[in-house]
Amino acid sequence: MMGYSLPMTLDSPAAPQVPGADVTDATLIFNARAGGSANASPDLLVEALYGLGYRPVYRATDDEADLAAALADVRGTVFVAGGDGTVRAAALHLAGRSGVRLGILPMGTANNIGRTLGIEGAPLDVLARYEHARTVPLDLGRVTAPWGEDFFVEACGCGAFADVLAKYDPEEGKSPLRAVQALASTLRGFEPPPLALTLDGRAQPEAACALVEVMNMKATGPRLRLATTADPTDGRLNVIRVDGEQLDGLLTYLAALARDEFEALPSVLSDEARAVGVPYVGQAFHVDGEVRAAQPGVTGTVCIEVWPGALQVLVPPDKEG
Repeated sequence: MMGYSLPMTLDSPAAPQVPGADVTDATLIFNARAGGSANASPDLLVEALYGLGYRPVYRATDDEADLAAALADVRGTVFVAGGDGTVRAAALHLAGRSGVRLGILPMGTANNIGRTLGIEGAPLDVLARYEHARTVPLDLGRVTAPWGEDFFVEACGCGAFADVLAKYDPEEGKSPLRAVQALASTLRGFEPPPLALTLDGRAQPEAACALVEVMNMKATGPRLRLATTADPTDGRLNVIRVDGEQLDGLLTYLAALARDEFEALPSVLSDEARAVGVPYVGQAFHVDGEVRAAQPGVTGTVCIEVWPGALQVLVPPDKEG
């Protein structure tokens, strides 16, 4: 999905509730094509929601038009059973709207969004934990670029991973191991252009970055945990850069990703910022799992900002980082 136009105020969190909104109202969105869909069914989830005191409505959605119609005038809690793509689609529809909140029932392969928020397990088990859940603000990222306007939940970036994603064949299955191997091998031979980023208006030294990832979640793609300290509720984005002139060895990257210590590598720079400027020299970018193709000869700036508290999300009481 590209080119969302959303009502938003970048410096104002979304209101958690609207007077008169009934918190027992609930809508269930279920992606039957998600990897974990065999672990639950709409009927079972609706029954469980009734048991928690909700008045749920199940909306079948097969495409973007169905989802837009299902979420056009929802109130209360929207429970989304699906992978990161389904959660992202729903989040972008709900962002900036008051009187609604998102409940994630992760059923995908990576589940980067749920894992970052401490939401893991079978959908029915997650629902049981939501009985005593709290509602927290969830940040999103906004991108203004030569190709247009975008929003992301997980990450946006250029360099080796964007190139890998452009070549990554989803027909071979979503394999975190295959993705890690592809990223690590691409880093070795990647020849990036020198870029001088800006972080909150402060110019950074020009450097050849083999990887530039502006992260809202800890992981992106097929569970690549590049920003182990990211917190999508803190109003900041994590900027991860890999020095293209001081690359570590292939096995070093693989081991660091396996140990969840990518940010600690000597070649990795990690910063936090509310606004990031990335020079655009026609390189490919990714916005979550979508690729924005290279445009040779086109120049400009990719402006990436945090949208703090863009929507409200349910988090179980034992949220872990």
